[in-house]
Parts: sequence; structure tokens; C-alpha cells
Amino acid sequence: MTTTIYDKLRFNSRGLVAAIAQQYDTKEVLMMAWMSQDAIAETLSTGYVTYYSRSRKALWRKGESSGQVQRLLDMRLDCDGDALLLLVDQTGVACHTGRKSCFYRAQRGPELAEILPQEVDPKKLYGHDHD
Repeated sequence: MTTTIYDKLRFNSRGLVAAIAQQYDTKEVLMMAWMSQDAIAETLSTGYVTYYSRSRKALWRKGESSGQVQRLLDMRLDCDGDALLLLVDQTGVACHTGRKSCFYRAQRGPELAEILPQEVDPKKLYGHDHD
């Protein structure tokens, strides 16, 4: 009998699993988002990452409005089955703030510092300010 990723996944009470996107070659962690079973199925069938937007309550195809897509190279499941690691090839920036990674802030002594520059104005990506 063949085992698939669906056999080992443990979705939370909302039917979601955490997904960490990592740039495949540099190993930089780009973002964390949520995936539903439908998002995983679409990602695996298209080769481009689709997440589940909790605010919109719908699938969110990464890059559909900004063009900043993530091509999936590998999908890995953690030991507990409650998190995915997506090795991706990111086109442009991953963060809606216009930065390469959503993890652009770090505690530095007593202050929170921005450690990554904004590479593109979000207005150019989305046509408006993006929260």
C-alpha cells in the first residue's frame, strides 16, 4: 500500500496545517502561512504554491495579484505531521511589505530592528497600500 502526505498530515481544528516557505538554494526562510487540503492538492498539481487565506476564507494563490510566485521544488512533512516545509524558488519578494522575507525584524539588544530592506514598494505590487 502506498503512503501519501495526506495519510500523515495532522490538520488543526480549522482544517489547516502550518507551512514554512524556504528558498531552496539560499535556505532563507521566506514566510509562514496556512494550507488546507485543497491548497496542498492545488500546489502539488500545479507546481506553484497555493495557501489558504484565513481572512478571506479562500484559497490564496501566491503571486496571483503581485506576480511574486513560488515554484514548488519539494514539500516535506515534519515528524509530528503538523507542519510542512516548502522548498521553493521565489520570484521577487515573498513578503507583502516588499521585502524578500517576512522575517525582517529581529530583537537587537533592547530594540526591535528591521534587518532586511524593502526591495519594492507594495503599491507597485498590489496597486494600493497593503496591510
